[in-house]
Amino acid sequence: MDPSSSNTNKALTETRFSDLEPPLSEDIIEALDRSGFEFCTPVQAATIPLLCRHKDVAVDAATGSGKTLAFVLPLIEILRRSTSYPPKAHQVMGVIISPTRELSTQIYNVAQPFVSTLPNVNSVLLVGGREVKSDMSTIEEGGCNLLIGTPGRLSDIMERMEILDFRNLEILILDEADRLLEMGFQKQVNSIISRLPKQRRTGLFSATQTEGVEELAKAGLRNPVRVEVRAESKSESSSQQLTNSKVPSGLHLEYLVCEADKKSSQLVDLLVENAKRKLIVYFMTCASVDYWGLVLSKIPALKSISLIPIHGDMKQNARDKALASFTEASSGVLLCTDVAARGLDIPGIDYVVQYDPPQDPNMFNHRVGRTARLGKEGRAIVFLLPEEEDYVEFMRRRGVPCQEKECSEEASDVIPIIRSLAMKDRAVLEKGLKAFVSFVRGYKEHHCSYIFRWKSLEIGKLAMGYGLLYLPSMSEVKQHRLSSEGFTPVADVKFEDIKFKDKSREKQRKQNMQARKEKRQQEKKEKGKKNSKKAVVAAAADSNKRKLTGKQRQTIQTAEDEEEMARDYRLLKKLKKGSIKEDDFAKLTGADDF
Repeated sequence: MDPSSSNTNKALTETRFSDLEPPLSEDIIEALDRSGFEFCTPVQAATIPLLCRHKDVAVDAATGSGKTLAFVLPLIEILRRSTSYPPKAHQVMGVIISPTRELSTQIYNVAQPFVSTLPNVNSVLLVGGREVKSDMSTIEEGGCNLLIGTPGRLSDIMERMEILDFRNLEILILDEADRLLEMGFQKQVNSIISRLPKQRRTGLFSATQTEGVEELAKAGLRNPVRVEVRAESKSESSSQQLTNSKVPSGLHLEYLVCEADKKSSQLVDLLVENAKRKLIVYFMTCASVDYWGLVLSKIPALKSISLIPIHGDMKQNARDKALASFTEASSGVLLCTDVAARGLDIPGIDYVVQYDPPQDPNMFNHRVGRTARLGKEGRAIVFLLPEEEDYVEFMRRRGVPCQEKECSEEASDVIPIIRSLAMKDRAVLEKGLKAFVSFVRGYKEHHCSYIFRWKSLEIGKLAMGYGLLYLPSMSEVKQHRLSSEGFTPVADVKFEDIKFKDKSREKQRKQNMQARKEKRQQEKKEKGKKNSKKAVVAAAADSNKRKLTGKQRQTIQTAEDEEEMARDYRLLKKLKKGSIKEDDFAKLTGADDF
């Protein structure tokens, strides 16, 4: 590195990694140089020396501030200087816990160039979505000294494998601690901490300080040094003075207010306008990602744009491939839920689009933090319905000011295209209905329910924006009578006749329809038999109630007399054979009454 070079990136300090005290090892400096890192970010400059001096730290820093290197580098240095180095095969010296599979994988990949400077240290990634036995086999055969993963899988492996030795553990890192607690990992995190020695270094990293994080800090850290780093952002005032904010300095934030039936057209227009850029579009639910991923890919204007969906319901291999594909791409669109909102460092994101505002307002910053990272420029926009416009003031009071963007008047109406797709392929029809229902039910869970009032949703316009052919039957719609104004049903279409384009799915659908038809027919038959029996009993009961004619009474009486005579004749035959005694015969025939 040229010592005379200066830092021109405003997100970095003037402090070089080579200038830190205590100094980082030459191997680390060389690895940083190969990766293009020379100057520290504020959080790195503040945190690395503290951990290297064996201090516990509680770090509160903005998203995109370089937190990963802030704990990976000192962790490697601490392991190198440990009295237990080089460790034995199953001697665990470090543990890094993060909330999601994607973030854990990213940390693992970032750490590898630096872990490789310790030839006797083996790191293992432990996340869900794959066989536990496979992870156990990897650890048994190859050993492990640094565990990186999600709390559920880490806790599971620690309980199952007594071979792991934590007695000489040097350092524990809790990344995105607030998210760990929000996602319900308190029990697993406590279980992990309980198995680790108290004489260790601990780093707790979080973008927001909550009561839960404070409690976790008290339980897991010993006299921690608090590090608080804020990004600089321009305020709305004419003086353009810099104010403390959790939003990156190079981020241009906007909001767009439009009716629900216009949102999809505005989204397509925005994607076309930014066809050569790299974007992330956030939706509220997994079903919405599936639907819009299918629909947008079939809109002619978007044919040249790579659309990559990712959400929590996808299999882990599919998620990994999707993320890797988008990371390597120079342009394209990632369609996702909040599974891709925190911690992920995807290079070159130009634009973040929040098609659906997040249920939790704390996720807003994490979403927009995927762009404008480490001093770079970036844009972000959030789509709002007219009745949601108070959200702008709400976010401004939280230190996140947004500028208004006008709806594009040149946006083409894509609803006819979407409806046409639904009429040609049942997959589009069914996914649209599922996405619509999941959105309405997800809307009910908004944390800011006084702004996002689900009972004020204009269901008609919303369904039109989804390109639905008809309004689905929902208890929310029936019971609360949400407005269906603005929805125009498709006429002269038998929805049951719409087929799947996929021939195997259509064949299965027909088989299912036939099975249901046969079941209904069988149930109808059984019901008919029951009804006929009931009818006979009812008729008999009814005949008793009605007054009979003389002829009917005579007919009934004759039948009864004939039956009685036949019975007496059978008893007489038994008497002659000696089967019954004379006294019994008299009783059975009533002769003893005389």
